[in-house]
Amino acid sequence: MEEFEEIPPDASAMIESLRAHGYTLSTAVADILDNSIAAGCRNVWLKFEWNSGEPWISITDDGSGMPESELVNAMRLGSTSPLEKRDPSDLGRFGLGLKTASFSQARRLTVASRTQGGTRSIRRWDLDHLAKPEVTGWQLLKTAHPDTGPRVDEAESRGLNHGTVVLLEIFDRVIPFEGDETGGIAEKHWSSEAERVRVHLGMVFHPFLSDTSKKGIRIFLNDMPVDPWDPFCISEDATQAEAEDQNSDLGGVVQVKGFVLPHRDRFDPNDNTRSRKLHQAAGGPAGWNAQQGFYLYRNRRLIIPGNWLGLGPGQNGWKKEEHYKLARIRVDIPNSMDHEWQIDVKKSTAMAPPALQSWMTGLAKTVREKAKQVYAFRGGRPARKPRHKTEHSSPWITKTKSDGTFSYRIDRKHPLFKALVVCVPEDSSKELETLLRLIEETVPVQRIWIDTADNQDGVAPPFEGESHAKLRHHLTLCHAALVANGQDGEAAWDELAAFPAFQTKDAQAIIGQLQE
Repeated sequence: MEEFEEIPPDASAMIESLRAHGYTLSTAVADILDNSIAAGCRNVWLKFEWNSGEPWISITDDGSGMPESELVNAMRLGSTSPLEKRDPSDLGRFGLGLKTASFSQARRLTVASRTQGGTRSIRRWDLDHLAKPEVTGWQLLKTAHPDTGPRVDEAESRGLNHGTVVLLEIFDRVIPFEGDETGGIAEKHWSSEAERVRVHLGMVFHPFLSDTSKKGIRIFLNDMPVDPWDPFCISEDATQAEAEDQNSDLGGVVQVKGFVLPHRDRFDPNDNTRSRKLHQAAGGPAGWNAQQGFYLYRNRRLIIPGNWLGLGPGQNGWKKEEHYKLARIRVDIPNSMDHEWQIDVKKSTAMAPPALQSWMTGLAKTVREKAKQVYAFRGGRPARKPRHKTEHSSPWITKTKSDGTFSYRIDRKHPLFKALVVCVPEDSSKELETLLRLIEETVPVQRIWIDTADNQDGVAPPFEGESHAKLRHHLTLCHAALVANGQDGEAAWDELAAFPAFQTKDAQAIIGQLQE
């Protein structure tokens, strides 16, 4: 047997180093909640208290609770090896989540737990205690701190006879605001952080929050329910869902399902104001552009909230671009595939396994292309089915030169354009052509990019604010011009129904009335 010596790490130094795992308050709280779900809870209550500049957070659940021996092991760093086989419903992996998530935000972690019919057990990690010169080793304390008071009694105050309370205190990483003598700015920052946590939990745990069966849960933050945020807008009629596909090449079943979300005007075709509100909510915490891509779920818990995972052409794969923002793809994996997907301790990053990349890329291409079409044509299809095939839609075309530069031109062959030009007196045709060329040469491309970057969804729908009478007048003149240019009446209405400027519900309704 080889000679050796034990060199255990210094407890204070080790835990202080573990604080730099890169958690935000939102991801830290979500990681702690994983333990509540694993314990079979139905309800979780979070308290965010400012406490006159000494904030604290408690997380209370009505799960099965832990006996004392199990609580001690749960407080151990690396309590379970990531190599061990997990229960299929387990949301953990490294045996570090509760501790690293808590230490990333607070210096004092107290856990009180009780099983059905058992007595309450308490254990506390206190970084200030471990930092004392006279303290050696890994001293896990058996009582709550004297300053904690009734904060650790939340389960009892709610009348629970089983469950767990996780208490975080001494938030030394709350940003100190210089010159904020009254603490007003810091308190507002704390309130904002609480709301960010609320939104994040609604996104990460939305499958649980939306589930009305025994597998569902409810989360309350300061006694207000956390609402689920469904990134796929499944309840919207205009959402296009792809058929689910599966792959089991790596031993575990990976399920993938693509969604193309509605255009802004299609959330509620009968109410523009409501449609925009629904569209804004569907944009998610980070906004439409940032939320596109793959959504990776591990045991129903969201890990990646919108990312192309490096897939696509080039070294860095697809970028998040405006015209693909309606594409979202759900990927479900079991916890047995953590190694293949390179799930990290925070459960916030992952990489698609090389063996699945080609398959996932192919599926994503289909969803991306459909999303691009919906984005380009404000919903993907006319509100009414045309009776005659139309070859043209947009009157704009792109001209690309040999050096790669491009410009936009009005399609002179577009049926509606041709028909309207014929109506112009012949002695004015040259002036009209000059006017069109001036319009083409002054398309404000850079201005459009700047405006859409600042407010991607701020472009008004065609003819917004136009009176019903004026819109009817425009449609009547366009129809008359098409008929005068040789189209039959029904084909002319179909041409107008497919024209981008007439895709709004008002225009479609007028077309239907005039056609009848």
